[in-house]
Amino acid sequence: MPGAEIDSEVTRAASRRRWGPLLEAGIAIYEFQPTMFHCKVMVVDDQWVSVGSTNFDSRSFRLNAEANLNVIDRGLALEGRRAFEKDLVRSRRITVAEWRHRPWHARVGEWFADLLGSQL
Repeated sequence: MPGAEIDSEVTRAASRRRWGPLLEAGIAIYEFQPTMFHCKVMVVDDQWVSVGSTNFDSRSFRLNAEANLNVIDRGLALEGRRAFEKDLVRSRRITVAEWRHRPWHARVGEWFADLLGSQL
């Protein structure tokens, strides 16, 4: 996930509001620290790679002109995995305890941002 360097703080706040159930289920969430991070890359079973601009939301699927390139190629998948692992080292893991104890003003901002969720 993008860290503090982001082009839309409202989008970041709306997203963070929904992290609780994911963290509680054991999903690891990391925020990339050095700079803006906006890529969408998925590597599955070191075989399949999906790279593109599509978000997993109804706006991307129905309204925005976005696309992904999907490739089955072990070499490309391993290269994508290496790039991910390199970025992960420069990221900070968000724990469920940290998320639960975030400041009240962050919670209020997240609540207001979530009201705009269908438009983000």
